[in-house]
Amino acid sequence: MSSIIEKDKKHVWHPFTQHFTAEEPIEIVKAEGVRLYDASGKDYIDANSSWWVNVHGHANAHIGNAMMEQFNQIDHIVFAGVTHPKAVELAERITQLTPPGLEKVFFSDNGSTSVEIALKMIVQYWHNKNEKKQRFLAMHGSYHGDTFGAMSVGQRGYFNAPFEPFFFDVDYIDFPDGNNEDAILARTKALFETGEFAGMIVEPLVQGAAGMRMYSASFLDQLTAIAKANDVLIIFDEVMTGFGRTGKMFATDYCQVKPDFMTLSKGLTAGVMALGLTVTSDKIYNAFLGEETTKALLHGHSFTANPIACAVACANLDLFEQEAAIQGMKNLDEWNQAFAEELKQFDFVTNVRQQGTIIAFEIETGEGNTYFSNIKAQAYAYFLDQGILIRPLGNVIFVNAPLIISKEDYDKITSSILEFLKSGM
Repeated sequence: MSSIIEKDKKHVWHPFTQHFTAEEPIEIVKAEGVRLYDASGKDYIDANSSWWVNVHGHANAHIGNAMMEQFNQIDHIVFAGVTHPKAVELAERITQLTPPGLEKVFFSDNGSTSVEIALKMIVQYWHNKNEKKQRFLAMHGSYHGDTFGAMSVGQRGYFNAPFEPFFFDVDYIDFPDGNNEDAILARTKALFETGEFAGMIVEPLVQGAAGMRMYSASFLDQLTAIAKANDVLIIFDEVMTGFGRTGKMFATDYCQVKPDFMTLSKGLTAGVMALGLTVTSDKIYNAFLGEETTKALLHGHSFTANPIACAVACANLDLFEQEAAIQGMKNLDEWNQAFAEELKQFDFVTNVRQQGTIIAFEIETGEGNTYFSNIKAQAYAYFLDQGILIRPLGNVIFVNAPLIISKEDYDKITSSILEFLKSGM
């Protein structure tokens, strides 16, 4: 056992890990392109983009140069009463990419906080307008983060059972499976017509942590139209779906009805720095203006709009303006569609779904779609042995690779998955 692993076991508490039963972590000493290298010299293809964040792969030179240039200008400043060029540039560029009308950007440091801020903005918006609208609607299976507000609008049970006594009440609609959409829309309409709902939050088109579950833009348009008709504010949580993952820059781009808020993180900085954004409209912003300080949004973070993180995000947007990123999205979309056809040969492979750079399927175990399936550990170990880092979501195996991945590396991933399935597991 290396000294790093020994010290890790002594001092480090890892996320989403049961340390009593967990295997020793892999000691990664280098990351470059789509590959990770461990202390023994073995390399792994990063097939899930390191929690879906490294859209352009690791150690991108353009992003690295932007970091160093910014460090030599401004490393960090307080963002209350102060501004800096990269924050302004990023806010301007993001609002040029988001739907018309979303003109204001609030900075935070991760996806959970970007959602938390959107929820707080909605609560205070109605408070400032002296209207008693306090209920929220969310979708079963949602994951919006691990702060208390974000957990409140996420799936109950699952990860969050110990904390539920401290959550605020939320109404839920079922996940649309193609057979229940009319019933969901009717229930939503009845709830919203009470006039009591402040807001609604969804992961647009793809629910990430629930197993990459996918639904149509047509359904989402119908759902959000009901919200608009009843003056219910809409949050699109694009923390996972943003920055090319669905085949367009944002999942929102597939929709006719646009949200009042978009929350962004993960691919925002290509996985290089911690940063979150909550993007909203002048309509929302203006409700916080007034002579009374208490009417303002009294919320902030020590690292709000960190200049280095903002510079990295701007460099990331530079890369999305280049043909290579667009072609990468197209390649993965095309390759995923072909792989989905190959998966049809297995009777025990169910619910194959694909959206842009994401492909996912379930291995039928009799347990249903569950994060706690034993398939997870079995598949994870198998793929590591093959030199591929894939973290299944229970019995759901998915690939969400960096946009720069080559066809050769993509084929290695899919060939290994097919061999795993053929092995009888």
